Amino acid sequence: MVKWRTRIKASFEKFFPERQIYHRSAGTVNYISVSPWQQAIMAAGGAAVAAWFLFATVSVLLAPPGGALTGSTGEDVARLERWVQELRAKESLSRTLLEERTDAFQRATVDFEERHRNLELLLDALEGSEEIESSALRGDGAELLIEASIDTADPRQSRVMTARYETIEAVGVRARMNRLKSEQEEFLDRAEQLAVEKSERARGVLQLTSVGLNRIQGSTEGVGGPLIDMLALGSADVENPEERAFAERVIQVAARLEEAQTLESIVGNLPLAMPSSVPLRLTSNYGIRPDPFSRRSAWHNGVDMAAYYKAPITAAGPGTVTYAGRRTGYGRVVDVDHGFGFKSRYAHLHSISVRKGDNVVIGDVVGLMGSSGRSTGPHLHYEVIFQGKAYDPQQFLKAGQHVHEE
Repeated sequence: MVKWRTRIKASFEKFFPERQIYHRSAGTVNYISVSPWQQAIMAAGGAAVAAWFLFATVSVLLAPPGGALTGSTGEDVARLERWVQELRAKESLSRTLLEERTDAFQRATVDFEERHRNLELLLDALEGSEEIESSALRGDGAELLIEASIDTADPRQSRVMTARYETIEAVGVRARMNRLKSEQEEFLDRAEQLAVEKSERARGVLQLTSVGLNRIQGSTEGVGGPLIDMLALGSADVENPEERAFAERVIQVAARLEEAQTLESIVGNLPLAMPSSVPLRLTSNYGIRPDPFSRRSAWHNGVDMAAYYKAPITAAGPGTVTYAGRRTGYGRVVDVDHGFGFKSRYAHLHSISVRKGDNVVIGDVVGLMGSSGRSTGPHLHYEVIFQGKAYDPQQFLKAGQHVHEE
């Protein structure tokens, strides 16, 4: 009995294999699947219509000349006509169902393409990060959303499925779409968690500088990329409540990502590295100290660090040189603007290696250690300034140690 059923099923699948109908419009290739059962129904309908026409033709040919159809013959014709009408009604219903499924598939494809575009913006923001997977965009059957050309349609790449999706008969297009939606939601969850972790790490570093996180964030108004605006434009015209909710979720995650990017950008530009490529020893702290000339208490805006004469003095963070020359009390001095209101200052130099307007990165030599200006010997007077006020450079150096540990 089992073998008999297996043979029938094999024969049925051999005569009616699954087929796909491809349609190309405006450079986009779409396809619809016709299952074996749908093919069997269509074949049965066609066979019934052909049989009726054959029967009607034979009846006309065998009817006596000039004879009229009466009695049982008329009833047979009426019955056959009813059969034909029923078959036509079934055929019309099948076409309607097929068109509805095609329209539903196309609408779902458009919705997924919109999701895909929104998620691609987030993926660009996360590019290069190893903490998050992008399976919802780069794999796991997401070929359903790809706008393929006719070249990619010929080998039928979009029909390739992994074992986790089983077959289209068992799972169906709707189940596959639901699975992809679930993966997209997981992608958003992981992206938001990653953004929160990055923001917290950056906040921790900024708090160590003693400047005050609120003051730093208040100085970043107007900075940032167009990520939120781009997503908002895409979500304003969404009519489907589900897709509108998804677009709002994407905007929420994008806001967290933009916040993380802004904070990381601030940390990445701060003067957190040692201002020399050689070991330095601290010779004078920030704050109140005995003046080396008058011996009276005086305020010291930076720290003094010594090494050897003409030791290389390097930029403690990336930025732009805003001043390079002599200044009263400082001697030869270089100021570097790091953006976001931060500036670093390197004074008492023997010589200057940069010019105003030069862009520098961490480790670039800005000058050599000397004793120019109001100085008692070769050393570096190093300051960190935020919005015109000097802060303790040692706090920035401590914060920089945590950045290098990460």
